[in-house]
Amino acid sequence: MEKVRKVLVHLSKGDSSPQCARFVQSITGHFIGNLHDQTSVKCFLEDNRFVLCEGTRQHGVPLKRAPFCPIKYLSHSEAASIPPDTLGRGVDVGVAVLLQSANQRLLLTRRAPTLRIFPKVWVPPGGHVELGEELVEAGLRELREETGLWLRPTDISSSRVLGLWESVYPPMLSRGLPQRHHIVTYILLSTHLTHLQLQSCLRPDPAEVSGCVWVEPGVVKVVCAVDGEEQSVNVTASLPQAISVTDVSPEGELSESVLPVSVLCNRAPAQGEDVERVSTGTKYALELWLQTLEAHAEQG
Repeated sequence: MEKVRKVLVHLSKGDSSPQCARFVQSITGHFIGNLHDQTSVKCFLEDNRFVLCEGTRQHGVPLKRAPFCPIKYLSHSEAASIPPDTLGRGVDVGVAVLLQSANQRLLLTRRAPTLRIFPKVWVPPGGHVELGEELVEAGLRELREETGLWLRPTDISSSRVLGLWESVYPPMLSRGLPQRHHIVTYILLSTHLTHLQLQSCLRPDPAEVSGCVWVEPGVVKVVCAVDGEEQSVNVTASLPQAISVTDVSPEGELSESVLPVSVLCNRAPAQGEDVERVSTGTKYALELWLQTLEAHAEQG
């Protein structure tokens, strides 16, 4: 048997045994075809494989792809022109941590401009799941490596998988053939610490992070609701037009600045270089977060 070198996505349907997903295979499409972009699946880690199988809304987690997902529209000839070393990668497994403070703020980080994939884009802290790790374990490690936040088990009041996102880079075929293909697992970690307590412990890695921001539900609703295309973004008078951001210099020094909320609403451009924005997958995760807040408020 070939030695496992990294955690990859494996797919199962019905009673079939899990099979390693191919790089050019649509994970979402495997379950629902090409007409729709969201479904529910069950997921679990087993023998360093991330296994996805059929689920329901009651017994599963949401899986979604962007309506413009490149893998969804990839032709046979385009797939054949992808370099063999890329085709042999399989579908990687990522984890992203939605860290919720006691006062309902969520931490987002701006990826360093020198990164090859999604530079200058706002995302939750996260990265690859390593061999032998559990999902929450991987999330806490990535949180620590990227932001310097060391959370003890006693700091965490709850954790849960919010949803899965099929992430492809570049995010559109108009910007080039796929180079990376991931399933990102969004994990909500709730802590009894306030965002100010957590902020005082931030020590971001400048090689990974160029900025940090704590967003509150009102701003998140604007970011999720506005498509951000060329028209101006209208932020209601009850919300700030700009929010405080902690900038991280290449040397790791921290400073405060303000960022227009409209920047967070930008969309991924169809051509040219990327722009500063909240990633499409992150917007999906933020929508799921808002739903949990609404459900909690109804129960309370």
